[in-house]
Amino acid sequence: QVQLVESGGGLVQAGGSVSLSCAASGGTFRVAMGWFRQAPGKEREFVAAISWYAGYTLYADSVKGRFTISRDTAKNTVYLQMNSLKPEDTAVYYCAAAIVAATITPSSIKDYDFWGQGTQVTVSS
Repeated sequence: QVQLVESGGGLVQAGGSVSLSCAASGGTFRVAMGWFRQAPGKEREFVAAISWYAGYTLYADSVKGRFTISRDTAKNTVYLQMNSLKPEDTAVYYCAAAIVAATITPSSIKDYDFWGQGTQVTVSS
């Protein structure tokens, strides 16, 4: 099966930046990859997604203008550059891959087939 491994999380001050990476192995990303996050006591929510071949992007309103999703198809890797971080961005961030379906709703958790284990991002002050 496809395996996804996130890296780059950590603790940062408000207003700072963090870059996340998600390295994939064991398959191809036919449709899209996305980032989701889950804060303590809250449901997992959509952050950003990118179509694998064309590179079309979609962002949650809460992160538009601050976060940038990108991918390197040769490396089977997706990235999330997070700038101007706020305390409310604190969460475990998960990488996900949509492979089975020809078309998906990018913000829908159920449309993704494989998930990473998550990486913690904590924003202070």
